Amino acid sequence: MDKKYTLKDKMKAVGPGILVVGSFIGPGTITSATRAGAGYGYALLWTIIFSVIAVVVMQEMAARLGIVTQNGLAEELVKELEGRKFLKYFMVTLVAAAISLGGVAYMSGDLTGTAIGISAITGIPSKIVAPLWGLGVLLLVSRGNAVKSLEKLLTVCVSIMAVVFVVTMIIVKPDLGELMRGAIPTVPEGAIMTCVSMIGTTVVPYNMFIHATSARKTWKDPGMLPLSKFDIKVSMIIGGIITGSVLITAGTVMRGMSVNSAADMAVQLEPVLGSLAQPFLSIGLVAAGISSAVITPLGVSYVLAGLFGWGMDKSDKRFHWTNIIIVVIGIIGAATGFNPITIIMAAQAVNGVFLPIIVFTVLFLASRTSVLGKYKNTWVQNLLGGGVFLISLIIGISSILSLF
Repeated sequence: MDKKYTLKDKMKAVGPGILVVGSFIGPGTITSATRAGAGYGYALLWTIIFSVIAVVVMQEMAARLGIVTQNGLAEELVKELEGRKFLKYFMVTLVAAAISLGGVAYMSGDLTGTAIGISAITGIPSKIVAPLWGLGVLLLVSRGNAVKSLEKLLTVCVSIMAVVFVVTMIIVKPDLGELMRGAIPTVPEGAIMTCVSMIGTTVVPYNMFIHATSARKTWKDPGMLPLSKFDIKVSMIIGGIITGSVLITAGTVMRGMSVNSAADMAVQLEPVLGSLAQPFLSIGLVAAGISSAVITPLGVSYVLAGLFGWGMDKSDKRFHWTNIIIVVIGIIGAATGFNPITIIMAAQAVNGVFLPIIVFTVLFLASRTSVLGKYKNTWVQNLLGGGVFLISLIIGISSILSLF
């Protein structure tokens, strides 16, 4: 039977979930939510509500798998499919492709988002800044201690930016009736890719793998599952409030405006910050982009290492070169010369398209008695997970069809 914990115990345990929020609150989230609000008002608020529900459901399954099995998701998938050669080969290939392609897209978006911020401050074009910053990421990834020190500072920067967005949302006084209507799922004409971007920027496929590993390192005993559940609910709701405040603020202040630069996005903060809005947002984009850009290649490398039995540090050249390849391809994508906002939106959409594959994988493992025993999914958890899978599949297929 699970141990009973006090609220104080649970508050102290908040950690791995916040790491996931820090990963998905990057330039992609700020850009996607700003563009959704500016383009469609509050009409896509439902995508944030769905994303928060989905991320709570799926990250809980991922964390539970990590804590109970004391294994990573990728390793557990390989172990569960042992003896079923074709199915194992098919699933491993599918997951590896989804995570790798999604990671490359996300990397391009992270580099571009950071470059937009630096460009706004320096005046140097983002297509020049992005590759140079990409080389900086290569150095950061190879120096783990430097990354940890830097991330503490960046966490503070992103936290301050989140508070400013929430305060701005309250000050601009959005229409509550219209907000309520925005919570009802509708897809305005031409908005399908924006819907996918909004979901793909929050329910990030490789975050489930990172969360399983982080949770098993934090909690060694299944009796600690209540701590993990509390951590996930609190953290993901905070992430949803931040994303929602960006969309609502943009939907109130910027409706009908085009969003093509940091200066455009900064307009929504002018009610609170005035002339300081652009430099503040630029610094925030840089901070959010650095933390996300460092986590992305490592997340992909950990997943592939688990799937293919590599070592999970730089001593294994395959792990090390995966980090480098993800960053290098991301640099190429960010240096194409396309509109940077378009690159960021496309990156979130790619993750949204691949999301159903990873949701199915986690749902499959979490519902298996052979994997989790008495801690496997209840019928309610399977129902919720199945709903997340179906909705993400429908939206992903719709976005592919919309391209043709």
